[in-house]
Amino acid sequence: MPYWLMKSEPDAYSWDDLCREGVGTWDGVRNYQARNHMRNMKQGEQVLFYHSNIGMEVVGVMEILEEAFQDPTTDDQRWSAVRVKAINPFPKPVKLSEMKQHPLLQNIGLIKQSRLSVMPLTDEEFAVIMDLGGMKMS
Repeated sequence: MPYWLMKSEPDAYSWDDLCREGVGTWDGVRNYQARNHMRNMKQGEQVLFYHSNIGMEVVGVMEILEEAFQDPTTDDQRWSAVRVKAINPFPKPVKLSEMKQHPLLQNIGLIKQSRLSVMPLTDEEFAVIMDLGGMKMS
């Protein structure tokens, strides 16, 4: 099963915001590569929630509830959104600095394409980050 990582600035939309809502719409993405990744997401796939700019850490796991649909924040048909649900917070947030030091995470988009807000992860990368955060794989 494919895994993903999605970034949000916590002062704009945080893990706590998603947890309060329970289900959220991931919208406002205006990068074609990130949009294409969102269009490839399938219901039930797991996504790591990363706080960018403030904290710079993976803080929880989400699940894709609804596959790509027209982004409700614009009438421009080029942009998509997905619906997500909070699954579990990380017992220990995984800092970017920690990921940069891990040999199995050197090729993740978070390090190689730091400005990309939506990116795929390999099974191994997902498992390593889950382990670093004290999460058990389901």
